[in-house]
Amino acid sequence: MPSFTSLLKVSLLAVTVLLSACATTQHAEEVNDPWEGYNRTMYSFNDTLDRFVAKPIAKGYDAVLPDAISQGVTNFFSNLLGIQVVFNDLLQFKFSQAADDAGYFLLNTTVGVLGIFDVAGHAGYKRGNEDFGQTLGAWGVGQGPYVVLPIIGPSTVRDGTGLLIDFNVTDPIAYIDHVPTRNRLYGTLFVDTRANLLGVEKVLDEAALDEYSYVRDAYLQRRQNLVYDGDPPEEDFDVFEDD
Repeated sequence: MPSFTSLLKVSLLAVTVLLSACATTQHAEEVNDPWEGYNRTMYSFNDTLDRFVAKPIAKGYDAVLPDAISQGVTNFFSNLLGIQVVFNDLLQFKFSQAADDAGYFLLNTTVGVLGIFDVAGHAGYKRGNEDFGQTLGAWGVGQGPYVVLPIIGPSTVRDGTGLLIDFNVTDPIAYIDHVPTRNRLYGTLFVDTRANLLGVEKVLDEAALDEYSYVRDAYLQRRQNLVYDGDPPEEDFDVFEDD
């Protein structure tokens, strides 16, 4: 099972994904949400935890740390987790993209001083964002029911499975034997990621009449678009759905 700090890390990365789609998401006509009662309760729990724990810590971090340093921290973790992207590129047989993403990682790791400076990005190179949930989708596995996980937040049966692989098999931080160092890295990643969301979370507050439905639909649409590289079919057969 993933550690508590791993779950916090996954939670904030999931929120990053959904907020990036909130401004353009339309309500889905049909949503596979058979556990809505439980999901709404867990959504409220996670929201309360964020409001009274995660957000205050992130605001303090943002107030104390200079922008240049916080950007370097963000770049470092983004580059480090690029290893997962290359791994999933290969599993999806996207060999050209894997080569590009590997080059991006190597350039930033060397010239960019362990990724602190996004040299590749400033040079105009693009980086992918593949994960194992997307890999399962590319292999034909349906997303399954929507589920809000404790601390982790929005997910599906497929994405939850993907998270277990990404953050317990291909996460480079997980392989650090020195537990205090590993936990400090996870903690810093959590706080830095949450701090980066302080300026965009107001989109959700201003746009959503039913916040739960808005977040759910945004997450599902975003994940569907990622699986199909921005061009999803009109109908997607879901292997988890009943006949």
